[in-house]
Amino acid sequence: MPVTSPAQRDESGSMPPAPLALPALASARSDMRDPASARHAAGMLFDPTGLWAYTIDAWQRSVLFWDVLRKRANVMLEHEEAGMPPVLTFQYEMLFDARRFERPANYALLRITTAGTEHADVCVDEAKPPVIVMDPRAGHGPGIGGFKRDSEIGIALHEGFPVYFVSFFPAPSPHQRLVDVLHALHRFVDEVVARHPGKTPVLYGNCQAGWAAMLVAIHCRAPVGPIVLNGSPLSYWAGESGANPMRLAGGLLGGSWLTHFVGDLGDGRFDGAWLIQNFETLKPEAAIWDKYANLYLDVDREEERFLEFERWWNAWYSFSREEMVEIVDHLFIGNELEQGTLDLGDEVTIDLRSLKSPLVVFASYGDNITPPHQALAWLKAVYKTTNALKEAGQRIVYLTDPRIGHLGIFVSASVARLEHRAILDSLDEVASLAPGLYEMKISNPTNDPDCRKPQYSVAFEERRVEDLAFNNPRKAFERVRQLSQANETLYGNFVSPWVQAMATPWSAEALRWLHPMRTSRYLLSEKFSPWMHVIARLANDVRTARMSVSPDHPARAAERAFSEQMEAAIEIAREARDSAEEQLFRRLYSY
Repeated sequence: MPVTSPAQRDESGSMPPAPLALPALASARSDMRDPASARHAAGMLFDPTGLWAYTIDAWQRSVLFWDVLRKRANVMLEHEEAGMPPVLTFQYEMLFDARRFERPANYALLRITTAGTEHADVCVDEAKPPVIVMDPRAGHGPGIGGFKRDSEIGIALHEGFPVYFVSFFPAPSPHQRLVDVLHALHRFVDEVVARHPGKTPVLYGNCQAGWAAMLVAIHCRAPVGPIVLNGSPLSYWAGESGANPMRLAGGLLGGSWLTHFVGDLGDGRFDGAWLIQNFETLKPEAAIWDKYANLYLDVDREEERFLEFERWWNAWYSFSREEMVEIVDHLFIGNELEQGTLDLGDEVTIDLRSLKSPLVVFASYGDNITPPHQALAWLKAVYKTTNALKEAGQRIVYLTDPRIGHLGIFVSASVARLEHRAILDSLDEVASLAPGLYEMKISNPTNDPDCRKPQYSVAFEERRVEDLAFNNPRKAFERVRQLSQANETLYGNFVSPWVQAMATPWSAEALRWLHPMRTSRYLLSEKFSPWMHVIARLANDVRTARMSVSPDHPARAAERAFSEQMEAAIEIAREARDSAEEQLFRRLYSY
């Protein structure tokens, strides 16, 4: 059975453009057909009392909206002043600080000790193996796997697993390389194995930490247990035309030289804010419009959730120049992990076919950062056929979701309580499967994410590697790789020395603080903008005398309708941009 997009996709495999229909407005018009409803709405809108009440409500929400952004700026600055520690909601002890290793890297191994007032050891089932949760280092700070109770860490603790967390620090070690990170992770896994004799640890890799988990599993001499890859890219050239433009960036920008240039300007450091900016512009209708529109429309209930998430989203960590260029060169542009040509310089052959640990791959068709194409297409490139997979003695299970976005795979409470619980509960079954490829199906008739077996059931349906049909124009991306190598050689030999000579720690720090992602946040703090004291005072007065109108007020319905129309318009513009980039890439690299 082929892995295809959900039913709502058209025959070409593309998502149909979002309609410009306005549900709230359509509903309002439908209600107007009823004379009584029409008179009631008109009365609410044109009655001086009703209109005045809405005006007060809108003004108060505006004040509270800007006050929330003021609080976000302060949270960001306070978090930076505190050294940007992990945003975990769990207490922990640090077992290893890899900055002190012989080959230093800015990573740390944490043991989760307490969840609220409950000690983790009380929950541990001695028969269960340890779980090592590895968060992505993609510009953000660590903690997305456990920044609330209903999370991957929380569910693993609740199910009785001893839990460890791989964290990292805001600044890289000087001249840190990928191989240094690999050796640090290797030592972390060895430590967990030593603490739990006779049990192979479960590696839980989120996003970019997925390929790191695969590398360390291949590199480790001691066997590791099942590896769970959540939204993890392993096939960087795969993707859906018009829907996954990030894979084209290397070709449209001329390769990795620009990454090298930014690292040079940063005096040897690559600022993670650039990566977060890329994520936000990837889907601006959600990150730039919808997020703020939802806050304004329901500021009374959205404030806490908004600030909780933004505390993690706005903590941007750095890479070393060498490490970031290696990631772009070897993985994103070179695609060397899938092709079996990755050489990190420590004489360890990185061959995915040598991996014997069972794999569970969790992907979503709503994920435009790591679509199922990039999470699964490597299987066909590595194993070619189902028989080859079976002969390798490997068991690979995948499950897909039709709608949740990239971050939802890690942060959605309902996903943590059902999908991640089902994955952890099923690891023994996965390990006992006969070699082959399987799709994991979760049946939950109750639709309750908190349900337990037998209220939900898990089935493993056998699939064929040959049916994994994903678009992957290899010849075009091979041309991108060759161009990138040529441009990187030219830049590295003739331009980079001059840029490095001009860059200083002062200029690098100035560029860091002048980055538009930062200025758009911290300039709304009263520490930088004294007039925000007025907003803070007004917000306090508003909260003590809050006057909100009913959500079914016609003006509130018009607000929602306008927001939906704006979101749809931005989405159409974004799709046009993505389509133009796809066409340009096709013309440049002839496929």
